Formats: sequence, structure tokens, C-alpha cells
Amino acid sequence: MRKISSLLSLLCAMMFWASLALAAVDLNTADKAALEGIKGIGPAKAQAILDYRAKNGPFKSIDDLTKVKGFGKKTVDKIRKDVEVKGAAAPAKAAPEATGAAKK
Repeated sequence: MRKISSLLSLLCAMMFWASLALAAVDLNTADKAALEGIKGIGPAKAQAILDYRAKNGPFKSIDDLTKVKGFGKKTVDKIRKDVEVKGAAAPAKAAPEATGAAKK
């Protein structure tokens, strides 16, 4: 009985780690290490993603990766299953008071 319990515990642990490995990496929140963990993305491409994100804001779609240095359509298609884009909020609009358009 103890052997079965150990095997079940091991199986549960393996399923947990497998689910983490299958989770897609969010382009808008991933750090360099997480990006490098994607097959096909090394240190230079990971840094290019971070630089693009810092300069241009969040990715709106996975296809935005084609705008990043080192990423063509073929590369994006190869990693598409491993990445996702969440939380790509639309840019905030300035309040009327801030633009001088407030009516009196």
C-alpha cells in the first residue's frame, strides 16, 4: 500500500510540473529568463522582446513579434504555441481636463 501511495504522489508531482511546462509564456509580463525558456528564443531575442516592450508598450497580438528585431513570420509561427498575449490594454486616453478640452 505504501508503494502505491508513493507512486500516486510521484504521478501527481509529474502532472503538476508537466502542466507548468505546457503553460504559454505571456509576452507582456515575462522576464528574460522565462522568454529564454522558449525553444527558439535565446538571450539576444529575449532581450529584443524586452526592449521592444519597453519602447512600444504591451503586445496586442502574437503577430506583433514580427516587429521585433530577429523575428520573422516563420519564427513567430514556430513559437506561437508557446506564447500568449494577455493584458494588452488599450492606451489610456487623457482626461478632458488634461487636454484643455473641458467645457466650462
